[in-house]
Amino acid sequence: MRLDVRAFALTCGLMWGIGLLCLTWWIMAFDGATREITLIGRVYRGYSISPSGSLVGLGWALIDGAIGGVIFAWLYNLMVTRVSKGKEA
Repeated sequence: MRLDVRAFALTCGLMWGIGLLCLTWWIMAFDGATREITLIGRVYRGYSISPSGSLVGLGWALIDGAIGGVIFAWLYNLMVTRVSKGKEA
């Protein structure tokens, strides 16, 4: 069974983006908004634990998750093709 690369990339991007958005708002609800640079803030330029930072993080995470999804689905489909060719021979 092969994966649909575009659908998988969209799913990964949405899951990572919405997950980061929810995590940021969760931290703000319990610890308050801070402008401190976090580990994710070092990777995602402009991200911080703030309402505007959560939207910046959402954008970066959508892109990052989609790229990761494309790479994963492509490698998965490549392996499935090679394994199925090996079984036919």
